[in-house]
Amino acid sequence: METTSQAVAQTPAAESGQQVPSARRTVDGYLAAPFPWYGLDEAFTGPRWLMQVGTAADGAVEHGSIGHGDEPSVRHETAGEDRGRFAVVVTVAANPVRRSADGTGLLEATSVSSAAWLAGVGLLSFTWPGQMDHSLRDDWLDQQTETAWVLADDLAGADWSTLSLPVDGVPTSFHYRESEFGWVLAGSTEQGVHLGAYGRGMSAYGLGFCVVKDVAEYA
Repeated sequence: METTSQAVAQTPAAESGQQVPSARRTVDGYLAAPFPWYGLDEAFTGPRWLMQVGTAADGAVEHGSIGHGDEPSVRHETAGEDRGRFAVVVTVAANPVRRSADGTGLLEATSVSSAAWLAGVGLLSFTWPGQMDHSLRDDWLDQQTETAWVLADDLAGADWSTLSLPVDGVPTSFHYRESEFGWVLAGSTEQGVHLGAYGRGMSAYGLGFCVVKDVAEYA
């Protein structure tokens, strides 16, 4: 699933010569999506924040993430340090294999495995071991990213269990796994999207998901 993240793209210049605020740039990517965004339902009353969107080769928005709770940080150096409590919901457009907009090639299909992989990699990006030498971090991330892909490609395997959680009030089956870094889950909705989620410090068992009514409120 070849996508490009657009949350931290270079700031474009406005007509006046001033730069557009990063929050505006971020929400514009979400508003351009042709599918609904999902977040935790109203039972969660803490902070919510936009993270990033990913685009396909033709520029179409394919997925994005919305955070809940404490914004995670990799700036931890001791094993016992509190890394915060957060849950991130990843929305992935349910697309079949299709021709690119310019007609020059095919775009990969998306699936529940796509959501599981994006969630697994998202968790890794905030949980690399604080005691690790920085020179080893890239090798560790490469290895763990490959592992996340292998796991996402085998959702029927022993590493995954099944967890039922409400989506728009409807009980929905998710693939779920835990690790020393946190938890990851993935499933599909009746609204034509796949959902992934990952978190740490917040139990996945009590979560519920629903369509975000106005994503601009999170900017």
